[in-house]
Amino acid sequence: MAKKKNNKSKLSFMKYLSIFLLIVSVLILVLVYFINVLPIDYFIVLIVLVLIIDLVVIKLLLGSGKIKNVFGVILSIILIIIMVFGITYELNTLDFLKQFGYNTYKEEVYNIIVLSESKYENIDDLENETIGHLDELVHEGLNSAIEKIDKKIDFESVVLDDINTLVANLDEGLIAAMIVEDAQITMLKENDNDFSNKYRIIDTYTIETQIEVESKDVDVTKDSYNILITGIDSYGSITRVSRSDVNMIVSVNPNENKILLTSIPRDYYVYLSDYKDYDKLTHTGIYGIDVTSKALEDLLDIDINYYVKVNFTTLVDIVDELNGITVNSKYDFTTIDGYHFSKGENKLNGKEALSFARERKAFSEGDRVRVENQQLVLTAIINKVLSPSIITNYNNLLSALNEEFLTNITNKEITDLIKWQIDGMYKWNIETISLDGKNAFDYTYSYKNQKLYVMIPYPESIESAKEKIKDVL
Repeated sequence: MAKKKNNKSKLSFMKYLSIFLLIVSVLILVLVYFINVLPIDYFIVLIVLVLIIDLVVIKLLLGSGKIKNVFGVILSIILIIIMVFGITYELNTLDFLKQFGYNTYKEEVYNIIVLSESKYENIDDLENETIGHLDELVHEGLNSAIEKIDKKIDFESVVLDDINTLVANLDEGLIAAMIVEDAQITMLKENDNDFSNKYRIIDTYTIETQIEVESKDVDVTKDSYNILITGIDSYGSITRVSRSDVNMIVSVNPNENKILLTSIPRDYYVYLSDYKDYDKLTHTGIYGIDVTSKALEDLLDIDINYYVKVNFTTLVDIVDELNGITVNSKYDFTTIDGYHFSKGENKLNGKEALSFARERKAFSEGDRVRVENQQLVLTAIINKVLSPSIITNYNNLLSALNEEFLTNITNKEITDLIKWQIDGMYKWNIETISLDGKNAFDYTYSYKNQKLYVMIPYPESIESAKEKIKDVL
């Protein structure tokens, strides 16, 4: 009797194990279907393989013979463990893909600033006082911030030309306070090391506004297109506006498997059509990626179909989760924040990679060398991502990228592209170029009354880039 009970218990265990194996198998296939990165013929092959393996294992589990049963148990447990890990990877992938195409707003942080020695401690103290700011009719976020302040207090509004004029009026007592965005404060601190001691922030307003980039969608597997990659000089929230330290146009021709990376120096002197004035390219990031995109479209006479925005946090976390990258430096140099790099190969962690990509003052050619180094870092990241080691870092890498980039590339477009690449296993011909110009000092939209260093574009450099982009597309 006891033997029969043991046989029944054993059979029940084998049945439950078989059912659990089938459930996990179905779940992993359903997730693969929803991720939608496998071509249909690959997906069919996967279904057939999983079905065959499951049938073999279940036959071993439920068949006669103790050795077969034991072997079946071992195989089923191994398969279930592998599939559970696979499901974890798939769920992280689904979560990651949700970010594509959904970030459509920018975040501006406006501060009410007063002199440090002033009597004003909070917003209520500015009742019936004079507050200076830039033209709110031009800056949508600023207009929203002023509306919020107006609901709290009555004040006299004074519109001034630029940030330096605002500071001068505050210093001279012509206004009691000024409204300044975070990114503009960063610029002011660069020109005045004592800024934090001279001024105080007594109130802050975070404003979210829509990113208005005209949609120029294409079939990413058939049509040529341009992607703007821009990197802002800040940590934390990727939706925050800040100066754009890195700007690169990626021109892609999927029919000929060609990619052209065109790097534009941060201090390039570009025309801002929305503001009818010239400014440094890096300053366009203060007004949003839509302004950066439009300025580069006008400069190179192209359509920018998509954008990808990253920041310091993104780069540091990606490199760290890849367990570092290796770059082949053309120079021996020490950065302003104390990192030293030797000519030749250098293994970099996240912070070192950021320092390597940002440094310009160590070189006589300044921003020209920095652009080259940025391309080295990007290439090293791509090579590491495409290496077999990515398998062990996959989940951590996706977690590191969570909410750390902003793009208008949709979920469908990115999965179509991955599916197409898997199906064809295409090898890409990648070329890099950089725009050049002459060093100069000139007035900018952001600093109307003070000349800043700018790089005036060489017309021949612009024309050459236009031709190369046109050839690739």
